[in-house]
Amino acid sequence: MAKNKRPAARPAARQIAAGKPETDSGASLKELLSADTLQRLKAQADELKAEDRQRREEERQRAEEARKAEQKRLENDFAHLLETSDPDWKKYKR
Repeated sequence: MAKNKRPAARPAARQIAAGKPETDSGASLKELLSADTLQRLKAQADELKAEDRQRREEERQRAEEARKAEQKRLENDFAHLLETSDPDWKKYKR
């Protein structure tokens, strides 16, 4: 039985496997993009962060309002008040 020969790995595949980039230019994406493009990307990132903060704040306010509404509903529910009140009425007798 003859062994199948494995084809030699391509040079680019060896570089990627070794953790080296395919190109040896060493230029990062930031260096390759123009200043205008970088400025637009930063502005877009800032805008997205601001929108995310606004959305989280609105969500927090809605949750707070829902909690207050539920608390108000429970305060008007006599059965709930009776269940949560202290059953020892003798403490409040004068």
